[in-house]
Amino acid sequence: MENLVPVPLLQALKRQKYHLVGRHSAVKRCKWFYESLTSGRFCYKQKFYGIKSHQCIQMSPAVFYCTQQCLFCWRAQNGDLQVSWDEMKLPIWDSPQEIAEGILRAQTKILGGYKGNPRTDPQKFREAFRPRHVAISLTGEPTLYEPLGELIRTLHSKGLTTFLVSNGSLPHKLSSLSEEPTQLYVSVCAPNEKVFKRLCRPQMGVAWENLNGTLSLLPSFSCPTVIRTTLVKGHNMEDVEGYAKLVEKAKPTYIEAKAYMHVGFSGLRLGFENMPQHKEVYDFAVQLSAETGYKILDESADSRVVLLSKKDKPIKFN
Repeated sequence: MENLVPVPLLQALKRQKYHLVGRHSAVKRCKWFYESLTSGRFCYKQKFYGIKSHQCIQMSPAVFYCTQQCLFCWRAQNGDLQVSWDEMKLPIWDSPQEIAEGILRAQTKILGGYKGNPRTDPQKFREAFRPRHVAISLTGEPTLYEPLGELIRTLHSKGLTTFLVSNGSLPHKLSSLSEEPTQLYVSVCAPNEKVFKRLCRPQMGVAWENLNGTLSLLPSFSCPTVIRTTLVKGHNMEDVEGYAKLVEKAKPTYIEAKAYMHVGFSGLRLGFENMPQHKEVYDFAVQLSAETGYKILDESADSRVVLLSKKDKPIKFN
């Protein structure tokens, strides 16, 4: 990795407990992984979709690379830490099998710190050595990883479910996936192009057009699809009608309205005041429900997220 990106970046990621895998992938322990093992609390993905937090791996196959520099993103971006690298200059990719095996080893290493913790639930600790789910969502844009469909197939062959989160900037990559994820997320964090350019800061000139192209593709997927909106107070919580038009184009299975959280490197770009309270997220969801006809199915105040759908109940993957 030292030949691909600056050493200070690698050191910073390691300090933040990223477990680097191969040349361009990473695993990071999720807060809810820890909470599930030690206090019985769990992530909204468990509440909504049945994904057990203590058996979930949070990873990225493109940890240093992205087509956008979103203000709210927790990842290190070019220029942060007074170091620079080309976020669009892609490396020679590690194979899907190497990545799959590497993230499983990294998750086992993460678990090593829990054996002596008196708060660790013994049964969950044993179960955690048998992961059941991979969230391809940690950081970076995963569709930049060329053999993404093969990675998803490899993970599925190991008995793992997958949630893929994309910013939608590369619709041709999503349309050509050789295997669909268990559930596909597309981040829609702006109701119009003006807000998109200011907040999501695309590194390609046709990103807004491409996002709309991705939204038009979503109805063709057989897996459940999700529009996720990261809500940043003072930036993108207006123009609900604009969001509704994008939802109508995509016809997703679900919508997740979720608060921006002041974590990671986003603290260099935004302040605590940009985090909406859960009530503000819920009020936004109520407005979006009225505009789209999607019903509010569930909420998680701890994660400041609200789930909307045309279904009466979400599909569970337990």
